[in-house]
Amino acid sequence: MLRITDARTGELVDAAPARRGLTRVEAHPQGLDPTGLRVLLAADLLLRALELGGTPVWALLVAEGRHAELRAAADALGIRPFEDGDGAAGLGEAQGLLVVAEGRTEPDGVRVAVAPATWTAPGAPEEADQAALRLALLTHPRNAPAVIDADALDRAADTLRRWRGAVADWARRPSRPVPDEVRAELRAAWEDDLDTAAVLGALRAVEADPGLPDGARFETYAYADRLLGLDLARDLGHPA
Repeated sequence: MLRITDARTGELVDAAPARRGLTRVEAHPQGLDPTGLRVLLAADLLLRALELGGTPVWALLVAEGRHAELRAAADALGIRPFEDGDGAAGLGEAQGLLVVAEGRTEPDGVRVAVAPATWTAPGAPEEADQAALRLALLTHPRNAPAVIDADALDRAADTLRRWRGAVADWARRPSRPVPDEVRAELRAAWEDDLDTAAVLGALRAVEADPGLPDGARFETYAYADRLLGLDLARDLGHPA
């Protein structure tokens, strides 16, 4: 069961209702800046994690203006579309989760706080490799400040190239299921307050484990990418 920290109390709460009723996830970016992008990304991860657990979700964007630009930035970052949440009527959802920048005391409800992101890389965020930016943000716990500089983007881009190439290579081997202990480790990581840093650590361990068949590595990365949204299977079928 996914548990998430409610910023109102600092306590972990169940992110999904007991009977798997519809959960409303609202993204509340306060601007089109790195922190606003991080709010959108955190909402996307929350939606993915809930769906992986079998919970139906309703994704809403609540922002004061610049909706088209926010949607375009979210799409470039691999974030799935949100409906317009301003004034949206309820659908009888069992629970609502509000993803907000750290320090916000409204709106009322279970608030999932996102620490600030600072951009120090050359150029603007929209000019960067968006998949590398997504991975660079995922390496930081959601509740810890993130500084995105040129080195962070370069490291993320190198990791993506290596993993996408490896996934394409592993796909040529006989398929094997995700090992039970690896699946349990991945789920335990993301169900513990969306700990994407731990998910990435588990993938690095799978990559380095000489005892795992390549087919199991492929299935593991494909499974984890349902949460991470890094398009790790992008190079399948391309010449080596």
